[in-house]
Amino acid sequence: MHFYGTGKVNDARHLEIGGVDTVQLAAEYGTPLYVYDIELIRERARGFKQTFENLGISAQVAYASKAFSSIAMIQLVKEEGLSLDVVSGGELYTALKAEFPVERIHFHGNNKSEEELMMALEHHIGCIVVDNFSELELLEELCVFKEQKVNILLRVTPGIEAHTHDYILTGQEDSKFGFDLLNGQAEQALKQALKSKWMNVQGLHCHIGSQIFQTTGFVLAAKKIIGQLKKWNEEFGYQPPVLNLGGGFGIRYTKEDTPIPASQYVEEIVREVQNELQGTDIPMPEIWIEPGRSLVGDAGITLYKVGSEKEVPQVRKYVAVDGGMSDNIRPALYEAKYEAVLANRPLDEVEETVSIAGKCCESGDMLIWDLPLPKSGRGDLLAVFCTGAYGYSMANNYNRIPRPAVVFVENGEAKQVIKRETYEDLVRLDLELKEIVKTK
Repeated sequence: MHFYGTGKVNDARHLEIGGVDTVQLAAEYGTPLYVYDIELIRERARGFKQTFENLGISAQVAYASKAFSSIAMIQLVKEEGLSLDVVSGGELYTALKAEFPVERIHFHGNNKSEEELMMALEHHIGCIVVDNFSELELLEELCVFKEQKVNILLRVTPGIEAHTHDYILTGQEDSKFGFDLLNGQAEQALKQALKSKWMNVQGLHCHIGSQIFQTTGFVLAAKKIIGQLKKWNEEFGYQPPVLNLGGGFGIRYTKEDTPIPASQYVEEIVREVQNELQGTDIPMPEIWIEPGRSLVGDAGITLYKVGSEKEVPQVRKYVAVDGGMSDNIRPALYEAKYEAVLANRPLDEVEETVSIAGKCCESGDMLIWDLPLPKSGRGDLLAVFCTGAYGYSMANNYNRIPRPAVVFVENGEAKQVIKRETYEDLVRLDLELKEIVKTK
């Protein structure tokens, strides 16, 4: 059994997180239930910041809130002095409701609407990461209309293919994101933005993918970007105040995963930037990074109640739980793998190998294939580890299943930070079918 953060087996022989018994959490808040280990999130946030401080590098560590966004989560990020990435009007609205400092908000996205850009301008957020020419032109129009200047980064694709799943690759040449660094688009965008009297081009941004276990891709991306910056500096004197090298730092989901310390990513990225800038007149830019999964992924678990089971002789045994792809779509979406234990009997001897099925009406609603477990039965409590990133944020109401509650645990105390949806919530926005009134 691999424990994360404050996870352990307590005196009652139950799984405990943040000093709180998970069996008690399930009894009080119901299941499925997302539980976050807040001490572990704080530890990770401080670790990133401390690494930059130890290196003497000016930096911003921005939490990529797409991993998990809620008012309480954003307030926690604020407490830890991080910056914040948002990728939609909804995530920006959540940040504003959480009273997050607007100057530390960065707005990403490949298709920001006019309304979203206006919202960002009206609240004077710190930076907009411009993704394409149409956005560059729209933002220019809005700035002219409002007579307002704005800080921007230009997102570039450096042509790096990180070793990860195709659906979470973002830095390769054929990507929906960013200006291509190799075919001249990035240079054209930079020249266009620099001509604008409304845009302050703070620098460049790139993101090569997610769940990456090696530093090679980050180092190569930094090398390519600095190479272009040298060229641009010689040709028209551009010196970026900021270089944002994204996130994507991998975590351990199963024993097959081999993550490296977050500090190693930071140290090697900084070292490469420093090496590439030697001999130039380009000053060391402020380095920005965007951890999301690596801050919250393994700090979260999901608790489920075991329900029905089905035995297929000589094939497999299915054990069903009271959640599934409605609260964790990642296994169905890109074959994500997880480990789990019986939270109420984590020390019991393993007796069988089962496959954990969700309750949605889809054959693909499988959470874990071939999981070693003690003999389980209806009412047992299954804890699936490392669901803190892209669990709740991708949760849905398929089959009209209400989304679970979210609880933060720390120092022996639990606090519900998102309420469980009710059936009434599911129909709250529905309108009844009325007779259509004919008009001339």
